[in-house]
Amino acid sequence: MTALPQPVAEAPLLRMRGIEKRFGATVALRGVELDVLPGSVHALIGENGAGKSTLMKTLSGACSPDAGTMELGGEPFFPSNPLHARALGVCMIYQELALAPDLSVMENILLGIEPTRGPFIRWAQVRTIAQHALREVGLPDLAPEMRTGDLPVAQQQLVEIARAVAGGCRILVLDEPTSSLTRRDVEQLFMLVRRLRDRGIAVIYISHALEEVSALCDRFTVLRDGETVGHGRVGEVSVDRIIALMVGRDVGDLYPRSLRSPGEVILELNHLAGVPLPHSASLTLRRGEVVGIAGLIGAGRTEMVRTLFGLSPVREGTVRVGTHRGPATPRQRWSQGLGLVSEDRKQEGLAQSLSIADNLTLTRLGGLGPWGLVRPSRQRAACRPWIESFPIKCRDAAQPVQDLSGGNQQKVAIARLLHHDAEVLLLDEPTRGIDVGSKAQIYRLIDALARGDEAAGRAPKAILVISSYLPELLGICDRIAVMARGVLGPARPVQDWNEHSLMLEATCQNDATIAGSLRPEESPSSSLPPSP
Repeated sequence: MTALPQPVAEAPLLRMRGIEKRFGATVALRGVELDVLPGSVHALIGENGAGKSTLMKTLSGACSPDAGTMELGGEPFFPSNPLHARALGVCMIYQELALAPDLSVMENILLGIEPTRGPFIRWAQVRTIAQHALREVGLPDLAPEMRTGDLPVAQQQLVEIARAVAGGCRILVLDEPTSSLTRRDVEQLFMLVRRLRDRGIAVIYISHALEEVSALCDRFTVLRDGETVGHGRVGEVSVDRIIALMVGRDVGDLYPRSLRSPGEVILELNHLAGVPLPHSASLTLRRGEVVGIAGLIGAGRTEMVRTLFGLSPVREGTVRVGTHRGPATPRQRWSQGLGLVSEDRKQEGLAQSLSIADNLTLTRLGGLGPWGLVRPSRQRAACRPWIESFPIKCRDAAQPVQDLSGGNQQKVAIARLLHHDAEVLLLDEPTRGIDVGSKAQIYRLIDALARGDEAAGRAPKAILVISSYLPELLGICDRIAVMARGVLGPARPVQDWNEHSLMLEATCQNDATIAGSLRPEESPSSSLPPSP
């Protein structure tokens, strides 16, 4: 284990020693050690596949370790299942929330631990306990009888935390809790986590976003390949050092930017309007450049890409792709040289139950067999260069894509665009939910695609990147435009932006700018939602 600053001599609330776990021939955990102090926020960091989820499933009772010991509050801790772990004070909230959407808020909060009198549930007491828990998580005005599925994602997450509080939680595990939250929701979540910490509850915080770790966490532990490779106090170790621990090497420049030479305009939007968003989007994208789209969740960024790709109807305006002008179906867009990586990798971006080979070649099956048939041997041969060059960690091309880590799944989604030989790459949140090592690989790939390779006969690609992570846009893009309340502002050179100016533009501080971007027949008061 790497020698790092040692934590103070204080009795840990949780002690895990020598934890090992195998799944067949795969070693998921190899002698892992973890100490978590009471009243602290402890970051658990590592690449996808490092063993974080398996370790937390072991802690929460979802699986049993093959070897090792666990202690909670100085007592042996071996939960037989998640309900047993919850009863002992360990609650885990997964990235995919585990709520019953058709039940009420109070039913979800007390599910499995309802106070009863004989065979009957004491509903008045259920309501009282739920109201108290909701106050604890900052939702005092939420009606306990409300249907949980009708709440926004951020409030559903708080309901899950309220359930942990109502159950007497001592350790709360949060797995990528901010992946689907707005900036305002993230700030509210951070305030809640700090309140829980101050009450003596220990929080284990799993995140790929190291800036969140720096802002929120007290201590950290790094896992790599199923082993503990470092730990210490946040703030005493640099972010570059933590990244090096995660990936096992120095990643160098996280945001490479080689010399690019933008060429002809290959994609042009002119006052594009969709249903219901965007209201107005004008943009040019040249071969050999990377253009970023910033903006808040709900501003219309994804809707704009779906509209130009043909997944949503065009209400007004025009789209030009090369020499093709006007609306088109997704199939036609593929034939015109456009390729899309959806922000929703699980539901839209990939066919999870199909193999890597099927996903990678799905949009271009020509040449893989006679008479329109597909020969598996040719399909595997077509996939092999992409698997090796990215690289995609897998057994072989026949492995189901759902078995891969998030970062490797994203590589498959991008490789499909390159197998299709798309000239314009539309990348919607291309690094959401993946580890920093995979991010670095994708950034290098984007840079190489925008640069092209004249010697190898590969022309530069035109790349449009939508991202909620501002350092990413500032690091990889040549120009950035901001989408605010359905209107896309002008794309300006990246040197003209910083995080503050991007956020200022995204929050619509100057409504006159938006009004001026609209055509005369569009009334801001009728076509735009009220200011936040």
